[in-house]
Amino acid sequence: MAEHHFGQYPQHQQGGGRTHQMMGMGMGGHQHQQPRSHQMVKAATAVTAGGSLLVLSGLTLAGTVVALTIATPLLVIFSPVLVPAAITIFLLGSGFLASGGFGVAALSVMSWIYRYVTGKHPVGADQLDTARTKLAGKAREMKDRAEQFGQQNITGGGTHSS
Repeated sequence: MAEHHFGQYPQHQQGGGRTHQMMGMGMGGHQHQQPRSHQMVKAATAVTAGGSLLVLSGLTLAGTVVALTIATPLLVIFSPVLVPAAITIFLLGSGFLASGGFGVAALSVMSWIYRYVTGKHPVGADQLDTARTKLAGKAREMKDRAEQFGQQNITGGGTHSS
């Protein structure tokens, strides 16, 4: 069964066929193999680039360690000033951000109210109208109950002793 499967593809017959011929060929169909000197130049370039990046990485690490060593005592000395200054800057930034947010919210609400009052039917106006109708109905109902309760007390229908 393996021989049958192997024999189905022409490139596997008789020494590899087309697949063997196409290996190592360039765009023009000619066999193309890089000369050894070209491969050596590529390897030297890669080693040089990799080595210089490795040296640069080491120098950066060393500079970071030196800067941290120098800066640590300064941070400790100035921490009574730096920590409150950082907290103050954070609070100022938060305050300005909150103030701006509330201002934008107020302007958008005022704009919505203006559009609603001028009859332009902004988003959510239906819900407001429905809620207003329900609230007005409940208010009338409570007013009627209060009037009934007041009339019962005036006519003496209520039982309350003073």
